[in-house]
Amino acid sequence: MPKARLEPVHPDNVSAAVGTEIGVSPWREVTQRMIDQFADATDDHQFIHVDPARAARETPFGGTIAHGFLSLSLLSTFAFEAVPPLAGAVIDINYGFDQVRFKAPVKTGSRVRARFFLANANIRPSGWVEIAYDVTIEIENGKKPALTARWLTLSQIQRAEQA
Repeated sequence: MPKARLEPVHPDNVSAAVGTEIGVSPWREVTQRMIDQFADATDDHQFIHVDPARAARETPFGGTIAHGFLSLSLLSTFAFEAVPPLAGAVIDINYGFDQVRFKAPVKTGSRVRARFFLANANIRPSGWVEIAYDVTIEIENGKKPALTARWLTLSQIQRAEQA
């Protein structure tokens, strides 16, 4: 069950946080069931993800690993858990990525979490707020992160005259 959202931040206060860490999500275990469900949803059944015995025999990983895109897709829930929403936002959308790098495989049974830094915030005259996060998904006890990315989001803020 999802946790309650964090306390909202007023859009006028967002720029002051640029360059700072704004949230760290809780650890989340990546299970074989999760990997199998992702394989079914994306039709990516490569053995390194879904065949533990073969992956143990034929890969350097010692077993199955999560899809890189599965790790990336966890950013949505990690953001919900770690990033305060904008006060007055009526919709938040994924705007894309400037870059994504998969740095280390996530082995089945590993725990991962995301660390969010506010890289940029731009309040557009239209009322949309564009935010760029530098995000890292860490692997518990790992030497390297699972991934790093510059994630772009857009939030539509309800103006006072619309309220």
